[in-house]
Amino acid sequence: MRLLIYFEGSCDPFDINPDETVGAMKQMVKDNFLIQLRDDKQVRQYIELSYGGAALQDSWALCDVGITRGSAIRCLIKSELKPVLQVFNAVTGETFPVMGGEALLHMSVAGLKTVVSIQSVLPVSTFRLSTPTGVHLFDCNQLQDYAIEVGTTLRLDTWDGWVEFLQGCLLGHRLTVQNQMSEKKSVMRFQQQVALHIAASLGHLDLADWLLEKGAHAEEPVGVHPYRQWCHQTAHRDTGKCPIHVAAESGQLLILKLFINKNLLILACRDPAGCDPLKVALQHGHRDCVRYLANKLCSVISLANMSLSLRIYLQIKLWVSLGQKRAASNRYQNTSAVFKAGVGDALLVDGFNQLNMSSKSRKAVTKTSRGIKAKALQPLPPIRNLLPPSHLLSKKAAPQLPSQQSVNFGDFKEMQKKQKHDLLDEIYEEDSNLCRGKIILPPITSRESFPRPVFARALPKSSHIVESFFYHRGRTPREKAIYCLAMASCFTEKPWVKQLSIARTLIRKHVHTMA
Repeated sequence: MRLLIYFEGSCDPFDINPDETVGAMKQMVKDNFLIQLRDDKQVRQYIELSYGGAALQDSWALCDVGITRGSAIRCLIKSELKPVLQVFNAVTGETFPVMGGEALLHMSVAGLKTVVSIQSVLPVSTFRLSTPTGVHLFDCNQLQDYAIEVGTTLRLDTWDGWVEFLQGCLLGHRLTVQNQMSEKKSVMRFQQQVALHIAASLGHLDLADWLLEKGAHAEEPVGVHPYRQWCHQTAHRDTGKCPIHVAAESGQLLILKLFINKNLLILACRDPAGCDPLKVALQHGHRDCVRYLANKLCSVISLANMSLSLRIYLQIKLWVSLGQKRAASNRYQNTSAVFKAGVGDALLVDGFNQLNMSSKSRKAVTKTSRGIKAKALQPLPPIRNLLPPSHLLSKKAAPQLPSQQSVNFGDFKEMQKKQKHDLLDEIYEEDSNLCRGKIILPPITSRESFPRPVFARALPKSSHIVESFFYHRGRTPREKAIYCLAMASCFTEKPWVKQLSIARTLIRKHVHTMA
């Protein structure tokens, strides 16, 4: 059939087979118009064919999407910027791009971690970045120190045993977060702040409410892992960001209302840049959050003998709390601890310790720890065959017992059998649980509850063929109809009746292919 291709003001006819794919037609258009596509480190150009308001995909056949003889197809050349870097997230298993210019390669690792934290919604203290060769990127260095080029794929790893915990936080599953928390109190407190940070960014209201009840605070920064608290002065700047700032930055109005209803003083909480939640919401342009926070700050607090604006009330409360902290520090100056880590906790020194951030699952970590304990406390092997076998006893003389009385060979043999039976009884008692666990499994049966249809003699109706095809293909007829209608609705310039016919053609085409 003959089609018309419009490209840059010109219109040329093309004779194309109706069963030809869109990808093959793109190659014909490229050869006919002598199109040169740019594909370098920064920009990638590609050809796009548009028909009926929809961009045609390369795998589509022309006859399946309703393209008939004499149809006009528009040809466009589009450009897209290539990402400077790509980051593989070991928590989600996805790779996301980091856009920007080549100047991004001259920034510090700390600046790159800020960008990655915003895109992955993970706090900077929960992950590390490494090169494709496994070299750890430290915050104090520059990216050019590691010879990172355009298009490099970095790897994001988290603490061992934290993968399931962070996945539950990203999905907002409260039970998963509760089950995957650490048993150590210091690590558990840190995990609560991390979960509240993620819940504030993604708007998981139920998870945030539960964390506040468990003792997490929206006005406290996430901080660093307890193993690194001794060097908190050199920590990343974003570790001082609080969940209230994350909620204002992401525009989560319901989370903001929840935090403020729990504690009104967090309206004066400031991030490392010195911005309160209202200023953070203004910088990111969230009008609803700005309106709510401004109304709160302009409200009036009624006390016993006076009425104060909320701003003045918050300033007075901050002065009081600051005075209390200074008085406590002067009183316990010699006995106060420098950091929150307890005696016996591990300490991590960059470049010296083996960092436990390889994104291992919790099961793998527990198996490794059990293996180490079993190797360290390996029990002694059971003492067996203390006495020589019977065929050796017949050749050698009977051993002399400590008693002065002589013992016959028959009595000694009975004693040997009795000791052997006692040893077997002890082994059986120790491994009774193992013996009880040997259960014969039922035979493996077919997973299909219904046999496959057999078409013999009389031909079945077409509806039965379609139902059986979609049943064994993995989609129900309703799901397949929704899929085909969604694909046909891409042709926005076509009327609804034409879109419906395209969807029916797609369903019929799949059934004929199956037959």
